[in-house]
Amino acid sequence: MENEKKASAISDVGAWAMNVVSSVGIIMANKQLMSNNGYAFTFASTLTGFHFAVTALVGLVSNATGYSASKHVPMWELLWFSLVANMSITGMNFSLMLNSVGFYQISKLSMIPVVCVMEWILHSKHYSREVKMSVVVVVIGVGVCTVTDVKVNLKGFMCACIAVLSTSLQQISIGSLQKKYSIGSFELLSKTAPIQALSLLILGPFVDYYLSGKLITNYKMSSGAILCIFLSCSLAVFCNVSQYLCIGRFSAVSFQVLGHMKTVCVLTLGWLLFDSELTFKNIMGMIIAVVGMVIYSWAVEIEKQSIAKTAPHSKNSLTEEEIRLLKDGIEKNPLKDVELAEAQG
Repeated sequence: MENEKKASAISDVGAWAMNVVSSVGIIMANKQLMSNNGYAFTFASTLTGFHFAVTALVGLVSNATGYSASKHVPMWELLWFSLVANMSITGMNFSLMLNSVGFYQISKLSMIPVVCVMEWILHSKHYSREVKMSVVVVVIGVGVCTVTDVKVNLKGFMCACIAVLSTSLQQISIGSLQKKYSIGSFELLSKTAPIQALSLLILGPFVDYYLSGKLITNYKMSSGAILCIFLSCSLAVFCNVSQYLCIGRFSAVSFQVLGHMKTVCVLTLGWLLFDSELTFKNIMGMIIAVVGMVIYSWAVEIEKQSIAKTAPHSKNSLTEEEIRLLKDGIEKNPLKDVELAEAQG
């Protein structure tokens, strides 16, 4: 039993480490690829289409070689999920274009409370006071180190709302679909990635033209840009797989909270690699955010222990009740199930 717990803990840490490393790596690769000082490849939506195309290809090879098994998920569920996921990507790009960086960061931070509310509405999930407090600490910390100027306009506000709602719904749906159809994280990703890739590769260039005023067909590819795109796509496979893994193992809220560790890593690496300014305000915010994440981990562990203590008693009571009802049912009407089977036949 203890060995299983240790193995599970190692797997959990591995999933988080893969997500943080791949996410931070892809941000750094994209920064080099998309910045004016780099290769000025400003086609974010099309690049995301490339990401999902490579992920879909990896999934196809994995299914063909028998490494992963394909399970049935209704097409309408896959189309609905892909629509929500693509709205999330497009909404985020438009939000970044139309809003100030400060408001964009605030909209990203609002995802944690939005996910909490949506899980409460959709799944009747409740959170302890400690978890709520730790979430507030994380939001304040990341807000202090990332939010600067805050300017709001109606179009930008609408795009931010769509982005936040669709991203939150997408992350909740990942866990829901995995549980509903007993499907693994990689199997689900290999089913949704082709749909997302196809739609983004068709619509992405038009979205990018609206955002940047440039056509991808006019972009002059260089060997350095191709290498960066290849690196970005490779990291995206690990990033996508680890996102599904993490949400499948934990929850959308945990993914959002501990995901802000990536923000801290990006700020630190930006200072180390790209000479980005790191002020006292940034450092204080990062410290507060990390403290909030530690408190959140502790609060979730306390919640798990509390549930574990009450669960056995509840389970035994329920089982005894079920046995009593079953005995009463057999004594009163022993032929009921047989009659039902005959009627169905």
